[in-house]
Amino acid sequence: WARRPLPSSAGFVVGHAGLYQALAMFAVAYFIIGMTVLSVCAIATNGALDAGGAYYMISRALGPEFGGSIGIMFWGGNVCGSALYVLGLVEAVVDSFGIPPGQEAGTGVHVLPQSYWYELLYGTVLLALGGVVCLVGASIYAKATFLIFLIVAAVLGTILVSFFATRPLKVPIRLPNSNGTETDNGFFTGFSLNTLRDNLGGKYEVDYTTGQMMSFSSVFAVMFNGCTGIMAGSNMSGDLKRPSYSIPRGTISAVLFTYLVYNLLAFLMCATCNSVSVSRGGILLQKDYGFLRDISIFPPLVTVGIYAATLSAAMSNLIGASRILYALARDDLFGRALALAKKTSASGNPVMAVILSWLVVQVVLFSGKLNTIASVVTIFFLLVYATVNLACLALEWASAPNFRPTFRYFTWHTCLLGIAGCCVMMFLISPVSASASLGFLLLLLLALHYLSPSSTWGYISQALIFHQVRKYLLMLDVRKDHVKFWRPQMLLMVQNPRGSARLIDFVNDLKKSGLYVLGHVELQDLDMLPSDPLQPQQDSWLSLVDKLNVKAFVSLTLAPSVRHGVRQLLFTSGLGGMRPNTLVLGFYDDEAPQDGLARHPAFTSAREEVPLGFPPLRAATTPKLLSAREYVGIVADALKMLRNVLLARQLESLDKAWELRRAASPPPTIHVWPVNLLRPDSARYADTCSLFLLQMACVLNMARAWRRARLRLFLCVEAGTMPHAQEEKLRQLLKDLRIQAQIQLVPWDAITRLHWQTCQGPSGGPAEEEEEEEGVVNFPTNTTQVSDEYVRAANKLVLEQSPAPAVRFLYLPRPPADTSLYPLYLHQLELLTRGLGPTVLVHGVSAVTSTQL
Repeated sequence: WARRPLPSSAGFVVGHAGLYQALAMFAVAYFIIGMTVLSVCAIATNGALDAGGAYYMISRALGPEFGGSIGIMFWGGNVCGSALYVLGLVEAVVDSFGIPPGQEAGTGVHVLPQSYWYELLYGTVLLALGGVVCLVGASIYAKATFLIFLIVAAVLGTILVSFFATRPLKVPIRLPNSNGTETDNGFFTGFSLNTLRDNLGGKYEVDYTTGQMMSFSSVFAVMFNGCTGIMAGSNMSGDLKRPSYSIPRGTISAVLFTYLVYNLLAFLMCATCNSVSVSRGGILLQKDYGFLRDISIFPPLVTVGIYAATLSAAMSNLIGASRILYALARDDLFGRALALAKKTSASGNPVMAVILSWLVVQVVLFSGKLNTIASVVTIFFLLVYATVNLACLALEWASAPNFRPTFRYFTWHTCLLGIAGCCVMMFLISPVSASASLGFLLLLLLALHYLSPSSTWGYISQALIFHQVRKYLLMLDVRKDHVKFWRPQMLLMVQNPRGSARLIDFVNDLKKSGLYVLGHVELQDLDMLPSDPLQPQQDSWLSLVDKLNVKAFVSLTLAPSVRHGVRQLLFTSGLGGMRPNTLVLGFYDDEAPQDGLARHPAFTSAREEVPLGFPPLRAATTPKLLSAREYVGIVADALKMLRNVLLARQLESLDKAWELRRAASPPPTIHVWPVNLLRPDSARYADTCSLFLLQMACVLNMARAWRRARLRLFLCVEAGTMPHAQEEKLRQLLKDLRIQAQIQLVPWDAITRLHWQTCQGPSGGPAEEEEEEEGVVNFPTNTTQVSDEYVRAANKLVLEQSPAPAVRFLYLPRPPADTSLYPLYLHQLELLTRGLGPTVLVHGVSAVTSTQL
């Protein structure tokens, strides 16, 4: 009963729901269909359409994951729909020509035996007939459906005339029961106000073909199945000469025509067919779905029309399913599983897709129960309609300039209303089926997301993300920044990723959900080149980011020198309120770079992909691309631009996996030295740079991979300075900053004594100079007063603190103002960090900690 031709389904709906509810059902169904048709027309007129119809539209708009998952469900819906129509046709044939139950032999035209296997045989024969038409090709199918359209139009015309021409008559109703059949009478009263009044309200009763109690949702499910043909034209998009022209006109015309016919038939039936029979209350519209034959002026034509319309619908779903399956196979979303469906005939007809779809329809026929399939088919079609609306909504919201459909009678409101209507009706019809369908859709989405190959169709998600990111970046006002919500936004300069893989991974842990940019300077002159040399490198860098699984952007630039290139990146990297506030550099030393990329865990299982287009590392004897003076100049430039600076030494020796996952106790440690070891006369722990250093160590400890590590904070104390008071003060600071760390007192009288012994000049002179320069960018005299012997002693002091940590954070002093002292400054930094293992020198210029709520 679920998929009857248009006149019969209208009688079924009116008989159970009454005129008012029937009109409401038609309005709701065609509202959903109308919104979906607007979306279909918009997408269909936005570019060239190929085979696959709704699948093609969804996949090219929402991407392969949505397209593939909805395509499979749409194919399943068409397959089940074809089986549903075949079973409905079998029911109509048996109703006309079947031997009545309880009789051994038929009389007259009633010659067909009735049983499950006989009806399966009839369905197989009818399906084979439709399959042969589909195998021949779309042209013969189009001719057959046009002939059927003429027949159905003639039947509708005959029925409409019959309502006016047929006189009142008594219609015998044959009802099945446990003992066989019994007969009741219904009445065709002709146009009668009393009949109309009796049929206005709903009278839901048990359906005589299934024995199930009808309700609004079950009747709506039956009725909606008769409205799902709106995708028939779009499913044939690959066979149409001008799909962008034909689909909108044909679909809209069909929707308007069927809506008017449904409403007209509902009114005519309510005004002419009685509500209650004289003998025992049997309702004509409820108890005889074939009553139109009895009241027709030419009954055989109605029978032929019912058969023709149902067979046409079965073929429409079968050929639609084959086109969807062919499109899925051609797009290779499911690999070899659908490889067979790619094969076509010499004329381009996807014969294997037709055969595979026909076989699946044949399997569905074994269910033999229309109501078993009806709700599932309706849910699948509603889900497809909702996704078509979602695709159009996404295209509209993305505001991409290339979304210029010639069909303009839609807005995002119509798309949203279509989605809402489909979702509501899905759960009203069958909450269980709707939930199961959504769960199946989610599984397909996940499977395709992880298993399907990447496509070149374009991803609407990227357009939507761009649209939203642009909007929120405009809302991200730097004037509203507050220290409470500060986060590190890192620019890591990388010469060659082969020697920086672990450093890239380490800085990814330091960013704390902030901006992370991998910067690279190519030393070339664009004026001397035929094209931009950075474009071919971009894919290699992006592949590196994917392989290392770091959340970073890539920014490449051309410059005559590394220093100029870093300046460019500091000025131009980022956008709006998302700009790097911290520059990270590898350390400048004489060690030969090691290829850590091949040893990185991301490449251990795919060594053939290690090169990624990057050049080999320089040999130890090859001169560097920048001098020591230029390197320190980059640090000075960053500080002048109010960027924090991190210098990372020997981070490539950090085996994070081993350090953090070893089972031995105690857990790994992070050593923090918040005092400027190159200025022993200014051992303060609460200046901006020290607090920034504490913050960075704490941020690293907050990263998921480093949560097992423990912070150890070293407090350098001298005799006679009340160390316990200093410790208590530092402990209170840590408490206020919510930083959990172990404080360790480190006597360094012997170290500071070396410093004062090597100082020259009158007493108090150097200290006074340094105090005068404290507020200036540089410390002009500091590097000249600290001896190598003192720096080596400070290095030994740091190195002696056991157990050895996973990483150390040290205070980075500002470079001197005198650029001639840059090499000496760098030399002292090298002495200070020599042999310490993974070490990060930190200098902060901005307040980053807060004790406020």
